Amino acid sequence: MALLIEELKVRFGGVRPLDGITLAFDAGLCGLIGPNGAGKTTLFNVLSGFVRPVSGRVSADGTDLLRLAPHRRARWGLRRTFQQEQVVAELSAAANLRLAADHLGGSADGLLGFCGLDGAERPAFQLTLLERRRLELARALVGTPRIVLLDEPAAGLSDAESRELAGVVRAVPEKFGALVVLIEHDVGLVAELCETTAVLDFGRLVAAGPTARVLADPAVRAAYLGEQP
Repeated sequence: MALLIEELKVRFGGVRPLDGITLAFDAGLCGLIGPNGAGKTTLFNVLSGFVRPVSGRVSADGTDLLRLAPHRRARWGLRRTFQQEQVVAELSAAANLRLAADHLGGSADGLLGFCGLDGAERPAFQLTLLERRRLELARALVGTPRIVLLDEPAAGLSDAESRELAGVVRAVPEKFGALVVLIEHDVGLVAELCETTAVLDFGRLVAAGPTARVLADPAVRAAYLGEQP
């Protein structure tokens, strides 16, 4: 699975959160990093259909994703998590997963176990933050995911919890054959997980390629880490 983004532009009045992005994400685990306001979540919102670009193209294995409504993209296999949790607090973990399965028309069998979530009948409000993140990931994997967009899944977690969640995320491409794109401020986690990484700043692409090379790029270190070139 490959995701191709070409000359993508978004305008919010006079603001240009995406200003002509051209980028390809190939199979496996790909990182998407940049400072706050760089355009990362806006890009996810375009890919999932919540923001309409003024111009550009987005395709995956020959499918023009911009022609699909958000619910059709989800059923096609484009899934995502959000910075704000989407679980229903009063429902159990299992019921939250069944709700996602009903909406997406796919199977949820075995997903709680794959994501390492015990206590399926507990209401979501009784789950720890790490357990809720596991549940959010399980919801995104219902059915047959092709592209999984993860928006800061480790935010608020301890280093140990982040590494636990990373172990599950790492297994997704092999088990599901899905492309995973990860927005994450923890550069160490990106370096650990992602084969390739793209960097945005002020709505433009700063660098893209193998993660180690990108993170060593002086322009990236200046934009993201505040270092002087």
